[in-house]
Amino acid sequence: MAVGTSNESERKKWLDKTLGNVPEGLRLLDAGAGELANKKYCSHLIYVSQDFCQYEGAGDSKGLQTGSWDTQHIDIVCDIANIPENDKSFDVILCSEVLEHLPSPALALQEFQRLLIKGGTLILTAPFCSLTHFSPYHYSTGFNRYFYEYNLGKLGFEIIETTTNGNYFEYLAQEIRRIPSIVEQYSEKRVSRIERMVINALLKALARFSTFDKGSDELLCFGYHIVAKKRL
Repeated sequence: MAVGTSNESERKKWLDKTLGNVPEGLRLLDAGAGELANKKYCSHLIYVSQDFCQYEGAGDSKGLQTGSWDTQHIDIVCDIANIPENDKSFDVILCSEVLEHLPSPALALQEFQRLLIKGGTLILTAPFCSLTHFSPYHYSTGFNRYFYEYNLGKLGFEIIETTTNGNYFEYLAQEIRRIPSIVEQYSEKRVSRIERMVINALLKALARFSTFDKGSDELLCFGYHIVAKKRL
């Protein structure tokens, strides 16, 4: 796969594997489910979706927007930090690419702790670093592993898996690939032929650097994938 293009595909692959390993018949909450992109990985589970259903694709027109966004099939429409379900109602909670869109993400984690059974599984993904997207519902550019270790530990979770997605070189390549579209959007110019040659040369160099990478994900990556167990 070309350097800087694996962010979404690697996350999907990880979610497919991780959710596929969840025992059949358990009740799962997909918190911040949006357009139900992850429902296809949960056909063996009792799937319940939640979202606040305020974003419709245009937002405030700033940053990166989707153009359209369909949440009409959400099961529970509510604030993610105040979900109308009883304590210990779910065996598994999935929250994928949502935390950066919450003004108080730690409150959502606290709500997940309330909703999970003892021994229940929490599956999280979020960016380490991200551009403005889905604004005005974008409150944080991302989260380091220490955010999860501190907040989940305080809530009685044990992290059993921490997987990084991408590395420093892959992330830089992702953003360099955006240059032509960002130039067009924000300067009303176009990248010249020579400038495209420079971009391609940089991408080739980053691909080589990434091949020999030895841990730059601790400095910068696309995001973290977390699996935690509720112990309390």
